[in-house]
Amino acid sequence: MDSLDLQVLSQARAWRAAGHGVWLVTVLETWGSAPRPPGALLAMRDDGQVVGSVSGGCVEDDLIDRVRHGERVGKPSLVTYGITKEEAARFGLPCGGTLRLVQEPLTDTRWVDEVLARTVRHELVARRLDLDSGAVTVEPARRGEAFAFDGRQLRALFGPRWRMLIVGAGQLSRALAQMARMLDFEVICCDPREEYHLTWDVPGTTFSKTMPDDLVLELQLDPHCAVVAVTHDPKLDDMVLLEALKSPAFYVGALGSRGNTARRRERLAMFDLSEAEIARLHGPIGLDLGGRTPAEIAVSILAEVIAVRHGVALAQKKPGSTHPPATAPSAGPRSAKVPRP
Repeated sequence: MDSLDLQVLSQARAWRAAGHGVWLVTVLETWGSAPRPPGALLAMRDDGQVVGSVSGGCVEDDLIDRVRHGERVGKPSLVTYGITKEEAARFGLPCGGTLRLVQEPLTDTRWVDEVLARTVRHELVARRLDLDSGAVTVEPARRGEAFAFDGRQLRALFGPRWRMLIVGAGQLSRALAQMARMLDFEVICCDPREEYHLTWDVPGTTFSKTMPDDLVLELQLDPHCAVVAVTHDPKLDDMVLLEALKSPAFYVGALGSRGNTARRRERLAMFDLSEAEIARLHGPIGLDLGGRTPAEIAVSILAEVIAVRHGVALAQKKPGSTHPPATAPSAGPRSAKVPRP
């Protein structure tokens, strides 16, 4: 599934091709409590239809009303909501929040074509908009970069900023891959077993029959990567863990009971892994949400991945789980847990 921003661009391009006037609205800055972060994108066409979001809804309503009453900007223009406490309340901005937007006409869609084509190839790109001239350029971006606005130019990122390697291609992996795609992960599934390769059918993901430990080395994992081993086959799971735990990946987890996880740690200690590296293993994987179905377990795994990514303490764990205090992604991951399906 495409990210929301890419859906916005795709729909905006389609509206423009059909002859509609189209405007893009981007969140530039927020102060206080605001519903959507900088970089959030909305497309609006001349009859008031919208896709995407820049707030909880009231700001969108005002933007639509402006367009329907003929306020149609011809160049990038700044709009600010919530300057006063009363206005913040009117537009649904909690706690006196303020929202600063740029509204621009979409006249040339060639840059949209380029962004959509390059992100399909799993490239991470940045769109740079000059507010004075309205000129747009597309350039390569790197993981770890963020939306930026210096008062004259904005630079917004598109494409997979996070990557997830799933080892194993069973039912759980399918649910996990679909949900991870919705969270803007580039998803790679690895399973050298032929019978699993033939049944993998998750759109928008990459499948590899390479041995998982070799693939980890090939991918050159960075601090924006997560590795999830869910084959139930120690030969495959342990192999990928031996390499992944030595990498900068922010999250490394493996499915299994507490007993299996303890035995796995003992096996890992027989190889060239330090105690600190083994302690990075999240196992059993996921937060304790009480679920048992593949989809529910996938939710628990992704909940833990998101918590680790944001440096949130892993409080929702079963007794006996190993889960050191969470740290920021740049400092590296820690450990965790999930019920066995």
